[in-house]
Order: sequence, then C-alpha cells, then structure tokens
Amino acid sequence: MTASGFAQVARVRRKELPTRLAMAAFIGLTAWAITGTLWPLAWFGAVLVSQAIDWAVFRRLTLDGAGEPRGAYRLLCLASATQTTAIYSSIAAFLWFQGGTLGQLFAMVQVAGALLHVSLHMHHQRSLLIAAVAPHGLYFLGLPILGAMLDRNWAELLVAVACLLYVAHLVAAVKQTSSSTKALREAGLLAEQERARAEVASAAKSDFLAVISHEIRTPMNAVLSAANLLRRTRLDRDQREHVDMLLDAGDVLMGLLNDVLDFSKIEAGKMELEQADMSVRDRLAALSRLWGPKAMAQGLRLTVDVDDAVPDVIRTDPLRLQQILFNLLSNAVKFTRRGEIKVSVGFQAAVLTVAVQDTGVGIPADRLAGVFNSFEQVEAGTTRRFGGTGLGLAICRRLAELMGGDLTVESSEGEGSTFTLILPVEAGQAIPARPAAAPSDATPVLQGKTILAADDHEVNRRILSLLLAPHGCRLTMVENGAEAVDAAAVQPFDLILMDMQMPVMDGLQATRAIRAGGANADTPVIALTANALDVHRAAWAEAGVARFLTKPIDPDLLVGALAEAAQERERRAYAA
Repeated sequence: MTASGFAQVARVRRKELPTRLAMAAFIGLTAWAITGTLWPLAWFGAVLVSQAIDWAVFRRLTLDGAGEPRGAYRLLCLASATQTTAIYSSIAAFLWFQGGTLGQLFAMVQVAGALLHVSLHMHHQRSLLIAAVAPHGLYFLGLPILGAMLDRNWAELLVAVACLLYVAHLVAAVKQTSSSTKALREAGLLAEQERARAEVASAAKSDFLAVISHEIRTPMNAVLSAANLLRRTRLDRDQREHVDMLLDAGDVLMGLLNDVLDFSKIEAGKMELEQADMSVRDRLAALSRLWGPKAMAQGLRLTVDVDDAVPDVIRTDPLRLQQILFNLLSNAVKFTRRGEIKVSVGFQAAVLTVAVQDTGVGIPADRLAGVFNSFEQVEAGTTRRFGGTGLGLAICRRLAELMGGDLTVESSEGEGSTFTLILPVEAGQAIPARPAAAPSDATPVLQGKTILAADDHEVNRRILSLLLAPHGCRLTMVENGAEAVDAAAVQPFDLILMDMQMPVMDGLQATRAIRAGGANADTPVIALTANALDVHRAAWAEAGVARFLTKPIDPDLLVGALAEAAQERERRAYAA
C-alpha cells in the first residue's frame, strides 16, 4: 500500500459521513419501531459521539500533503476505526435479543450491509480494513452462535454457517476488488508514464522538424535565389534550360519539405486554422494563371466554371483552401497527358463544392479506396514516373476534415478522375481593394528606400543585395539582432528585413526592442526566415511584423511585400 493509503481512506470516510449518519438514523427508527423502547435513541447518541471522535482523529489525514501516520497516531487511527464500527453495529445485538424474529433478521441485514460498506471503502488499506471489519464480523458470526447456545436451539447454528459463507464470499470479493484496483492503478501509472514519454517524444519531434526545416531552407535559399539571379542574366538556350531544371528541382524539393511538415503538424494535432474573408473568383483566377500555362504546355485545356450562386466572398481559411486546390490541380496536370482539366464551383445551403475533373490516367477500382492514405500511391512506379511523397492527397483530405468538410474521388482507369471538395462556409464581407505594387511596378515604389537587413548568413546577405539592388534600394546589412537594434537607434529606415535565428540576439528580440521606441518604432518589419512552422509565424505576429516571408526567397514575393509595406506606411503618414 502506498504512503497515502490512510489519507485516502480518511477522505472517503469524511465524504461518506452524512450517509453514515443518515443510515444510523434510519436504523435507529427501525429498531424503535420493532422494539418500542428508547434504547435505539441512546444508541444513536453514542453513534454521533463516536463519529465525532473519528472525524477529529482522521481530520489531519484529510489535509493536502498528508502522509502515512506513524507510531501512536497510527494506533489511534486504528482504535478509532474499531470503536466506530463496534458502536455502529452494537444495535444488532440489541435487536437480536429484544426484537424477536424480525429483529434478528434486521440485525443480520444491518451487519451484512455494514460489512459490505466497510470492505468497499477500506480495502486498499489492510490494517484499517481489519480494524473496522473485526467488530462487524464478531457481531455477524457471534450473535447466531451465542443465540444457539443460550436458547439451546442448535438449528440456529445454520445461520452462523450461512454468515460464514457470506464472509468467505465477501473476502474473495474484496481480494478481487483490491487486485483490480491495484491493476487499474498500475495501468493508470503506466499510462501516465507513457503519456509523459509521448509528450517528450512529440516535443523532440517538433524541435527536430523546426531544426531540419531551418537547416534545409537555408541552403535551398542560396540555391534557388542564385538560380533566379542567374536566370536574369544573358543566357543561351542550353544555359537557360539548365537553370530552369535547377529551379524546377528546387520547387519539387520545397514541395516535399512542406508536405512532410504539414503532415507532421496534422498528425500531432498542431495544425491551426484561421478564419478570414476570401474572394473565391480572385483566388481561382490566380490558380488558373499559375496552372493554365503549364497545362497548355502539355497540350491540355484548363477551364474554370463558377456558378452564379457562389458568393463573391466567403469566410474560411484562405491559405489551406488554396493549398487543397493547388494540390488537386497539380495532380490533375501531372497525371493528364491529353484532353482537359475542368474546375467546377457551386454553392448551396452554405456549402461550397469544388470539383476538379481531368481526363487523365484514372485510378484502378481496387486502389481507389487507398488514394487518401498517407505515403500511398496508386502503384509502386508512380513515384518514379511522376514524383511525390504520396502525402498530398492525405493532407488535402485531413485539411478538408479539419475545416469541417470532406474530399471525395470518383475515377475510372484510363478515363480520368474527379476530386470533389465539399466545404461548409459562410458568405463573407466584400474585401476592399488594396493597391499593392506588383513586382513589375515595384521599382518606382522602392527607389531610394532605405532598408535595414539583418541576417547572420553571408550568402543570404549577398542574395538580398543582388535581388534588391535593381530596384534602387539603399541597403544596410547587419549580422545579428543586436547590430540591428544598434543601427535602428541611430538612423531612421523606411523598411526592415529581419531574420529569426541569429547569434547574440535573435530576430524576435530585436524586433521587440526596435518596437519599444526610437526612430524606427513604427517602421514596417518584414520577417524573412527559414523558420517556417506555424509556431514561428504566430511568434512573429505577436512581435508585430508587417509581413512574414519564408526562405527560400521568392523574389517576386519579397519585392511585392516590401513595396506593399512601403505604400501602407506612406498612406498612414498621409492620413496623419
């Protein structure tokens, strides 16, 4: 028994005190009705006194942090348990000799019930159980034997035999209960230990994902950014083809990394959704502009049909909806060699339906049920022929389910497939037009702008310089957050680019320090980091950044974000 056994019993006894007193009142009234004497009243008074003594003795054990009683106090607890049960069941002796046959019957029922009650509530502390059970047992077995001896009616010994059988069954039940309780306690302890280990493993997994994401994105930023810069130079046809292959391979690698990160977040239950207004037609038009040329290059026709009933604006998670549609269109283009890809959008009873239909290779009937399983593709050669991890559709369905909807598929081998996204949404508010500089017209906006850029990686600083120099920006480069804070303290900047993971002082600390006051307290800060998990995005949002961009750097997104932040600052200054 653990050291808290006495304390556990004490808390149970305190909780059950009103019930014991109520039962004592009922027993006393019944005994008075059977015998017609006032002795049951005196007995009830003795019960009240004994229970008060018991409450006082065990009170210390009911307090938080109470341990195992020792020495004289332990003996006092055992004595108190004995005296309360001895007095409580003493009414049985009175009823046996003064209540006739009805009294004897009620006496046996009362003591049997008391034995059961004590056994159930004290079985996890053996010494207390014995102390409390002993008086009840003496009454239960002793009264029939004593009655048989006094009346010389030896047939009454059969009652004692029956009582003995009851006690034997009760002992077996108590042992079984004690064993079950111990097993449950051990199972609970084991489950708690496993839960703790799982939490440690989950934390380690999250840390690993954060580290591996950062460590992969950092060199990929150099590779892809250098390839983008190289593509802007004068290249012959073969060189341009090589650069395009390099960029395509980089995009595939980033897609694989993002799939693994998203799947891990979903599996860990850490995928966070947001609710925002989104223009359905604008988002579909953007996807059509992205995938239309790729489909056309393969001789495919991509069409988008939006029903008139579809609201102009819906409220959902725009990023995750775009991710699902992007993946479905990517698969349609990947697995279709001729024909067309058709996107049909409908809306009915607050449910948005998007069907992506292709005339591609289709899915065999026996593999149709597995297309949404993690890491599973239609056939072993699919990865070699088309690439991919087999996570895309699994992520899409899980995202759809997290958003309260579903993703289904209908397909015939050799005839094509139709993936249907069903998503409950609300009609949103009209989104006000917000002028934003496109990469093509960002140069006039950024011309002459002073930009503070903090990044500890020399290659990243060089890339930023090469990407922004054509737009006429004046860059101040620093290697860590502390240098950024020092630079911001002596010179006002139009914009600040901030990395996250840097020595001396990280980007979050530096941003908070700059925001605390000084010439750049209101200067827009754009986070540009290889730490791309949701927890990092949330941390930057709390720090008050204007934009959150991840590495590898997308040149158009970078320039567009800087130009948009600059325009917003100018509008605020003009309004003031």
